[in-house]
Amino acid sequence: MRPDRRAALRTLAVIVPAAAPGLLAGCGFQLRRSAALPFKTLYTGFAPSSAIGAEFRRLVRVAQDTRLVDEASQAEARLEVLEETREKEVVGFSSTGRPREYQLRLRFTFRVVDRDSAVLLAPTTIVLRRDITASDIDVVAKQQEEELLYKEMQSDLVQQLLRRLAAIRR
Repeated sequence: MRPDRRAALRTLAVIVPAAAPGLLAGCGFQLRRSAALPFKTLYTGFAPSSAIGAEFRRLVRVAQDTRLVDEASQAEARLEVLEETREKEVVGFSSTGRPREYQLRLRFTFRVVDRDSAVLLAPTTIVLRRDITASDIDVVAKQQEEELLYKEMQSDLVQQLLRRLAAIRR
């Protein structure tokens, strides 16, 4: 390979990666960010052991303008958790009558009120469902799959919750 061609390839190898972010930004591409909440301070009524609450708090902390407070009296708005349940229901049986398919459900009901207890968002329920098959052979693997599905549902639920809170107009 000629030296001038080699130099041109080296220059191209440097220019293309450097130009890629500019090209992506020019097309309007942006990474998904946390939803901007319309409150400066927020109190959450999650149980201390709630996995949904832990993920919600983590995502709100990275939001630019909203700060979580420990006292409801200090908050501009309160997220009140009315129900947070996991459900597992048999939806299919084998020919011998053994459960073969389950439906996992994550049900979350909440409302949002301001510091004067005026309702900003009426009681709202989010229900997420996932189907899972049962196996007598891979019991441990199916339990792990179930836990993984619940974690995925929790992440999805928190994203939906953040979007609904961001949509509140005051």
